[in-house]
Amino acid sequence: MSLRVARYVVFTSKHHEGWTNWGSKWSWNWNSVDNGPHRDLVGEIASSLRQNTNITVGLYYSLYEWFNPLYLQDKKNGFNSTFFIKDKILPELHEIVNKYKPEYIWSDGDWEASDAYWESKAFLAWLFNESPVKDSVVVNDRWGAGCMCHHGSVFTCSDNYNPGVLVKHKWENAMSMDKMSWGYRRNATQLAEYNTIQELIGQLVTTVSCGGNLLLNVGPTADGRIIPAFQERLLQIGEWLNVNGEAIYGTKPWRAQNDTLTKHIWYTSKESVTYAIVLEWPDSEKLELGQPITTEETEITMLGYPGYFKWTTPQSGKGIIIDIPIIPFNKLPTKWAWTFKILNVF
Repeated sequence: MSLRVARYVVFTSKHHEGWTNWGSKWSWNWNSVDNGPHRDLVGEIASSLRQNTNITVGLYYSLYEWFNPLYLQDKKNGFNSTFFIKDKILPELHEIVNKYKPEYIWSDGDWEASDAYWESKAFLAWLFNESPVKDSVVVNDRWGAGCMCHHGSVFTCSDNYNPGVLVKHKWENAMSMDKMSWGYRRNATQLAEYNTIQELIGQLVTTVSCGGNLLLNVGPTADGRIIPAFQERLLQIGEWLNVNGEAIYGTKPWRAQNDTLTKHIWYTSKESVTYAIVLEWPDSEKLELGQPITTEETEITMLGYPGYFKWTTPQSGKGIIIDIPIIPFNKLPTKWAWTFKILNVF
């Protein structure tokens, strides 16, 4: 976060246990103001982001609650009653929108009941037509059983959704730093249980190449700390984006998402520029790409590295062969994944 590589943040306002990270009027004595830190965490984070960064503020909100007696009663009634909706969910959703004005609402915990039970249509109609964020807000696709991947400003489709192909609707890969949990695990014993920086960069690159956004979850400790392993990953992502961000931010999917000739190469584009992001360093002095169609004006550089790279066209007349000079490891612009910036190709 200190490197400001994030473009939006989705903070958990309430998860499935029902605890709210603000002083909810409908969660008496089970919130961060009445108990725990005695602080309005949602308000503090939203204010800090808006005052000190250009990062968009989003809020995660779980619809269902594991232990709420009103929800359990509605569930027992086959969701034909709506005590939980009237007395808890709708009042809280209106409260966080009116009070904190999030520009992204990330709903979750919807799968046990239909959108009719959650009264999602009525809330979303108010959100997009009357709320204080009606002109800027977006929502995800978790507003009732069967909604996911069908309705919403942003499709999430499933946890860890990364289809590897171009998706026509805006979508998001919501994944966790921890391979086994969304929350912090005190019993985690092996670093292998966490995604490596190579795996995280791979997820980022393949997601953006196919038109998606990456939403990376970090589970903090009970007192709000981010453990050193997660700090390291975040700083490493920042280090990589400081060099290669040009190939990520503000880009669009190219006509091909990945190379058909050489594996582990993914494309993004921006106007007349095509970016070929190489997830694994070539094992020879030649890197052949099957997708770019060259012109006489084609030029190739590497982000963060000086000079131009020589290239030739294969005998087949299709693709491009990039000459890779001997580069000392300590002279490479990054330690993981490298971006070739290719101008004037089709």
